[in-house]
Amino acid sequence: MTRLALLRHGHTPWNRAGRIQGRSDIALDPEAANALAALCLPDGWQDADLWSSPLLRAADTAQLVAGHAPRTSPALIEMNWGDWEGLKGIDLRADPASGFRDIEDWGWDYRPPGGESPLEVWHRLRPWLQTLHRDSIAVCHIGIMRVLLARATGWDFSGPAPFQIKRNRLFVIELGPEMKVSDPAIVRLPDRTP
Repeated sequence: MTRLALLRHGHTPWNRAGRIQGRSDIALDPEAANALAALCLPDGWQDADLWSSPLLRAADTAQLVAGHAPRTSPALIEMNWGDWEGLKGIDLRADPASGFRDIEDWGWDYRPPGGESPLEVWHRLRPWLQTLHRDSIAVCHIGIMRVLLARATGWDFSGPAPFQIKRNRLFVIELGPEMKVSDPAIVRLPDRTP
């Protein structure tokens, strides 16, 4: 059985401002970089293949936590938010003409204007997943994690998600004919020992 551990990148200035980053290449903020440098991979994961999105915030998170550069794959780049990239979700939600929906009301086919649907993200990820033959870590983005965890849990982007994606945790899924959540499903990153 091959396991894939998903790790969300650290905070950026856009995260803290509530702006939709999508594919914009926004770097980690100094506070996040310092906090990540104090963490490391948990026992049992140090020898896993290390992958990340090519965007700085993910690649730098991988480097800081693992202590070495990741391999990158364009499959792991964040979901394309199209016309909404750089805008604030709170502003879009307040404008009835925007067409904005909360993630719980998307379904697999909902697409931001000029962007990508969760189903399209899945079709982008599936060929990359098929190349994994040993335990791997993917440092990526919340949109990528939502799609993979939705597949592993059976969530269909309708109603509340059966998971909460938090930072500094590995979210572990088992790959195979049927993706499923591993046991344990969530592993905290430990402090780096001096």
